[in-house]
Amino acid sequence: MYEELLKYYPGFPIEGVNFVDIIPLMQDKEIFKQLIVDLGALVASPNVAAPEARGFLFGAPMLISCDHVKNLIPLRKKGKLPFAENDLVSVDITKEYGKDKVIFRLSDIAAGVPEGDTFNVTFFDDILATGGTARGIVEGINRQTINLNGKIYKVKVTDFVFIVELDDLKGREYIESLAPVKSLIHVAGTD
Repeated sequence: MYEELLKYYPGFPIEGVNFVDIIPLMQDKEIFKQLIVDLGALVASPNVAAPEARGFLFGAPMLISCDHVKNLIPLRKKGKLPFAENDLVSVDITKEYGKDKVIFRLSDIAAGVPEGDTFNVTFFDDILATGGTARGIVEGINRQTINLNGKIYKVKVTDFVFIVELDDLKGREYIESLAPVKSLIHVAGTD
């Protein structure tokens, strides 16, 4: 149902990349509503970390459509998050078309729901390509601890959830040692 709605743009944003456009999944209210429910069913944790911008577009609606999702942790580009002292964490990532940094706040994790002595987090993004973004962010999240009311909590990414996985780029192989990988749509032959 979802696969036929995807659009492809060869050579975007740079030559050699075949951009998969998921925005058409938002252009029909009923399809979008069902997509959010289907994605939410894949999410194992009450806390969802989602990078801007498309991660926000599909991650935030899970807060109102999926009872078990309680918190969205925004992952932003440098300079986009206001922060208190010692709250900001920067992680290096390697995308299929270059290096970058992603920023998140410890307070956004702490706003969520711990389970036992751990803040379990699902990493959610729109596309799994080479896995560089996901791996860099998850390694950065997994290094954190949260001090909440004098108690120290570990932070652990329990699973990856993607709308689309580009199977030929083998991103799953690059990240699955960190946590289970779940994808709603598999696309082959995007080269």
